[in-house]
Amino acid sequence: MICHMICSLDGRILQSRWRPESYKPGELFEDLHDRIGGDAWIVGRVTGQEFAKGDRYPDTNETLPRENWFATREADAFGVVLDEQGKIVWGRSDIGGDPIVVVLTEAVPNSHLAGLRSDGVSYIFAGTDMIDLCAVPDILNRELGVETLLVEGGGTANGEFLRAGLIDEISMALCPAIDGAAGAPSLFHSGKEDADTPAPLTGLTLTHHEVLPDGEIWLRYRVENDAG
Repeated sequence: MICHMICSLDGRILQSRWRPESYKPGELFEDLHDRIGGDAWIVGRVTGQEFAKGDRYPDTNETLPRENWFATREADAFGVVLDEQGKIVWGRSDIGGDPIVVVLTEAVPNSHLAGLRSDGVSYIFAGTDMIDLCAVPDILNRELGVETLLVEGGGTANGEFLRAGLIDEISMALCPAIDGAAGAPSLFHSGKEDADTPAPLTGLTLTHHEVLPDGEIWLRYRVENDAG
């Protein structure tokens, strides 16, 4: 699992707050994403919501089994979104051509499952009422053959994977911009309940560094986690 992000010099990821306003990263994130490659990418609910087009799924009297369901199993890459409580109403089946796969818990209502099916959105279950992050890469590998998974935010989702000891590599582009104020999420972020929970990191090894044409610095680190 490779965490891939771009951030300001002070580690913030909300680009609308970056200064100077004249700096625009353009397609930097996507270009580096393509250079890394991968079978799928994964984001949290807040980031996933930015791509949603629907308002609500209609009620249903149908009872659907809590089993993984796939609209398709064939794609160059899949877009995976964590949505523990089933809040995102998609109104679409792909993001940039990558079929959507939603990670749910068994507590989501039947109406949401029916809505996902009507949109052609695949879904998997990774927990009863809370998502078991450790189960997610195993399910994606077993069901869809995903071997390289890019973790691409937001900061809270990145932090959850980091604290779970699941990140094998970090790819980050430091951009010539600064946020400089409190309140924006960082590359790895947490809620108050996890603020004092350390990640099980035991080592970071630089494997790649590159100065990019617009002054960004691309860094890649191999992550070592405590196996215990």
